[in-house]
Amino acid sequence: MTPTGPGRPDPTPGDDGSPARPATGDEPAATAPATTAPLTTAPAASVPVVDLNADLGEGFGRWTLTDDDALLSAVTSANVACGFHAGDPSTMRRVCELAAERGVRIGAQVSYRDLAGFGRRAMDLPPDELADEVAYQIGALQAFARAAGAHVAYVKPHGALYNRTVHDEEQAAAVVRGVRLAAPSSDLPVLGLPGSRLHEAAGRAGLPVVAEAFADRAYTPHGTLVSRREPDAVVHDPDTVVHRAVAIARDGEVTARGGERIRLRARSLCVHGDTPGAAELARRVRTALWTAGVRVEAFA
Repeated sequence: MTPTGPGRPDPTPGDDGSPARPATGDEPAATAPATTAPLTTAPAASVPVVDLNADLGEGFGRWTLTDDDALLSAVTSANVACGFHAGDPSTMRRVCELAAERGVRIGAQVSYRDLAGFGRRAMDLPPDELADEVAYQIGALQAFARAAGAHVAYVKPHGALYNRTVHDEEQAAAVVRGVRLAAPSSDLPVLGLPGSRLHEAAGRAGLPVVAEAFADRAYTPHGTLVSRREPDAVVHDPDTVVHRAVAIARDGEVTARGGERIRLRARSLCVHGDTPGAAELARRVRTALWTAGVRVEAFA
């Protein structure tokens, strides 16, 4: 195995083995409420536990992109767009209501202010301004989550901001300041790439960190995501995505683009909601995880 840890990430943004039944009994319906698992509680070593998250609410006005209703029947955590890269007030309200009804955790997917570029264009934003904009997005989503009888349970950057905070200490610290500004009395978990500058900054601020992995994205040998501007950055073959999801969740490893096997421990798996057939793919991933002896459970 090749040990991982973020090195210099890309400058541009954004197995399945033999089936084994888990010891926890029959798989509940995908629409059943997720069971809360404290971050400090380690699951039994014989039963791997993973969260399944997807990006939701990524439309704007009359334009829709993600199949929110179908995705919410498969995932345990929903990264809801907060209006800066996608999403609008009505979409945010509707997704929060559906998530609350189904027991899916609501996460604020914060981004650079970039509707035209879907938040995937690199931007140089002053740290104080970025902190304010992160807080603004979390606060907006929190209003709709509370109206639905739920709350924002975690924060995850999107696109270019996600990639930037892997290696940029200043931007990472600004995101964390925004989280603290929006929820000064709460310790909102920060979902992101393990070993990133974002996780380091969150840890220094006393915020819980949750390691995330991507079943449908290509990895470099350093454990970072291959830039979307490069060929084959996104894994499109459903069977390959399912295979990689099981390998990450059960075995803690994934195959990098060059064929290297790298260690990749993650508490949450992401399936991008804006890819064709995302909802069906998420259902297939969830079923395959259960078949392989992995419990699918929210982290927050």
